[in-house]
Amino acid sequence: MNEPRDLDIRHSPENLSDRVARGITRVMRFVADAFFARRYGHRAVVLETVAAVPGMVASTLQHLKALRHMSDDHGWIRTLMEEAENERMHLLTFIEIAQPSRLERWLIILAQGLFYNAFFLLYLISPRTAHRLVGYFEEEAVISYTNYLAEVESGRHENVPAPQRAIDYWNLPADARLSDVIIAVRADEAEHRDVNHEFAAELSQAT
Repeated sequence: MNEPRDLDIRHSPENLSDRVARGITRVMRFVADAFFARRYGHRAVVLETVAAVPGMVASTLQHLKALRHMSDDHGWIRTLMEEAENERMHLLTFIEIAQPSRLERWLIILAQGLFYNAFFLLYLISPRTAHRLVGYFEEEAVISYTNYLAEVESGRHENVPAPQRAIDYWNLPADARLSDVIIAVRADEAEHRDVNHEFAAELSQAT
């Protein structure tokens, strides 16, 4: 079992690339807060559809780069694909918990279409900025899930039984609740945060 990660890590912007990534993150956080407020389950459903995009985009472009250069990817492709799959499992879990409305389903289609193309272009222009952006996104995800957990533990959100999908995926106890799912998902997001910040740092050193 992996060692628990520090939930309070925040990367301070070091250059223009970092500041651009941080600025985009703040704008998206403002929009999410304005639209969802404390509806954390519904926020998770919509945002996880976006969160599952970067890993797939980045793995595809890293795969093509490795083919063009006829070089080793040093494990990046598999790591990024596993990240995308992990975020997809987050989505499938929270769909069972939150049951998105028709409006939210339309929002998912719009958000995914816009974000996929924007992130694809960003990764072509600056992979370093793209990974830093994901690192900042994941910092915000850790904060959001921490707030969600507080709402559940305080009784403001019902601590419903965990979906069987979540129990199987994270090897949770048979009697696991929503709070256990949130803790597991938050740990995943903290790992993605660290990995993407590390990738951004590696790309920065390579330039």
